[in-house]
Amino acid sequence: MRWLTAGDLSSLYGTPAPAALRKVADHVTPEYARLLAASRFCVLATHGPRGVDASPRGDDGPVARLLDPDHVALPDWRGNDRIGSISNIVADGRASMMFLIRGSATVLRLNGHARVTDDAELRASFARGENLPRAVIVLRVSQAYFQCARAVKRAGLWDGGDESADLPTPGEILSVLTSGEVGGATYDAEWPRRAARTMW
Repeated sequence: MRWLTAGDLSSLYGTPAPAALRKVADHVTPEYARLLAASRFCVLATHGPRGVDASPRGDDGPVARLLDPDHVALPDWRGNDRIGSISNIVADGRASMMFLIRGSATVLRLNGHARVTDDAELRASFARGENLPRAVIVLRVSQAYFQCARAVKRAGLWDGGDESADLPTPGEILSVLTSGEVGGATYDAEWPRRAARTMW
């Protein structure tokens, strides 16, 4: 197998089309803001001493909020508490967010430098009843653009129905990885109730 070098890439891929370059803005434009407001799910990618990390983020409304054209806020709701993304941001700050919109092939990408805050007023603005995010990630946007729709179209991401039949469950995976010490059918049975209590 031959591994490509930087010198191989231009001859293999050629020159990007003008639209691929001209679509990039250095802030969140009004049009990109509309995409952001419509997205309930994003993937947060970070880099730091713990390596690279990609973390799914979701909400029952807009997953992130535009503070101003240069800054986007993402509440850090309950997860698995591995804090891989948070630790990377505190140490490094380089981050990217990829926003999906249900039913749309248009994917929004925001790149920039992130920081983490526990600012009380900002946290309170994301309140779900009595629940607050423990922290909020604020991304200073350096690039905003839409991704090519081909990947979503090829995958038929929003077409068809449930394809999860016969997949291993989290409980099954944990049981195998821990030789039965953690996970199993009990884990799977209890998870919906546990998640409902700790969703926010």
